[in-house]
Amino acid sequence: MEAYTSGRKRLVLVTLCSGLFMAMLDNLVVATALPAIGADLRAGTAGLQWVVEAYSLAYAALLLSGGVLGDRWGRRPVYVAGLTLFAGGSALCALAGSLPVLVAGRAVQGVGAALITPGSLAILRHVFTEDGERARAIGVWSGVSGSGLALGPVVGGPLVDRFGWAAVFWINVPVGMAGLLLAARVLPRVPRSGARPDPVGQLTVVIGLGALVYALMEGPVRGWGDARVLGAGGAALLALLAFVLVELRVAAPMMDLRLLTDRVTGTAAWAAFATAFGFFGLGVFLSLHLQYVLGFSPTEAGWAMLPATLATALTSVAAGRLVARRGPRGPLTTGLGLLAAGLAAFSCYGTGARYAEFAWVLVVLGAGLGLTFTPVSIAVTGAVPPERAGMASATVAMVREVGGVAGVAVMGAVLTARLAAALRERLPADGGRTAGELARAVTTGGGMGPARTAQAVNSAFVTGLHAACLAAAGLLVVVAAAVPVFVRRPRSAGPDEVAGALVRRS
Repeated sequence: MEAYTSGRKRLVLVTLCSGLFMAMLDNLVVATALPAIGADLRAGTAGLQWVVEAYSLAYAALLLSGGVLGDRWGRRPVYVAGLTLFAGGSALCALAGSLPVLVAGRAVQGVGAALITPGSLAILRHVFTEDGERARAIGVWSGVSGSGLALGPVVGGPLVDRFGWAAVFWINVPVGMAGLLLAARVLPRVPRSGARPDPVGQLTVVIGLGALVYALMEGPVRGWGDARVLGAGGAALLALLAFVLVELRVAAPMMDLRLLTDRVTGTAAWAAFATAFGFFGLGVFLSLHLQYVLGFSPTEAGWAMLPATLATALTSVAAGRLVARRGPRGPLTTGLGLLAAGLAAFSCYGTGARYAEFAWVLVVLGAGLGLTFTPVSIAVTGAVPPERAGMASATVAMVREVGGVAGVAVMGAVLTARLAAALRERLPADGGRTAGELARAVTTGGGMGPARTAQAVNSAFVTGLHAACLAAAGLLVVVAAAVPVFVRRPRSAGPDEVAGALVRRS
């Protein structure tokens, strides 16, 4: 294996982090731009939802394929292809003059991100070979990843206020071009796995994940009993079942299903799901709360998330050092517990609460996010041979992305149901609009009529948000309780020991 100087390793880490940051940033950077996009492109609720979710749909559906393509065709060329697609998709979004073009651009961004993310962690694992330095490097990598998620609203708000909504996409173009230049000069050529292709597995997982994400996205809008939602759910179930059967029989599976059934890596995957479930869901609805209930501008709403961003960056690096010394169990349990505590604490603040009163909650949530990203990445990627690291990275990223989409969908459904129920009690009808119509109006900032109506809707929205936060906190508590039970490695055990255990088991 090629030897790398410390300076070369740092350059590789910076290069990988720049591309990953861009991909993670675009999960939530568009949230603060939605009102401006809706006004400019005359988009309604369903259209704005697709602006957010087209990215997640393409990203989640193609992540496994992106990881496998990197393992088989070379991680550097696939990573570079992903950066190119992402920058091109960003330019298409910025130039979009209609909603369909914007949604198409977001989908292209998602495809690019699906090629970037798994290759990024796989290259990092190849370059940083010693357990301790690898854990520290993954800590930095995870900090950038988590900070990209948390920093989305912070960056998006000022850009929208000063330059318009297209600026949240233009910013990716120069960053992407710089990343391409760095990648061509700095990234190493990583050995390929040489495994045979698995076209049936790729087809079934793309269909299954695509249909699953579509059902989760459309369920809260159309209703869970809608024919399209039920059809997508049924297609997802059948396709994912077919995928599992194919992967159990094929000679060279694109995904090692043992990662999801092993005590350590399976629990880590559930932790990734639960983390994204709570943080993504709150990230979307907290932005709405700040702008429509507290009256913040997009810039103010974005800066309000800064405490979470800083806490994520700091704790991710610290988590890497902790995992290197003591293993993933402690940081992972603590991180999940902090996320659950933060969500539960936020539910204690009513409509009249000022930002200064609950800002500390964002610090707790950011710290929890930072403490979970690093141990999850180390546990999962350390459980496979180096030539399959792309597949392992894609698996955890896929689980995390589906968790985020599910969090937005389920928390949104809980919020809307509780909001509508509260409105029926306080405001049976207003201006010919039903309580359900008013519930949908608040989630996009639609005109709410007289001050009395606006006050009632704001109060009901906060009630619904509290219920959604408590539901997410419950899931995080369950997963946090499972970590000490199932992740019981000795303190001295490193990632390579886990890999050896899986190899012996095979």
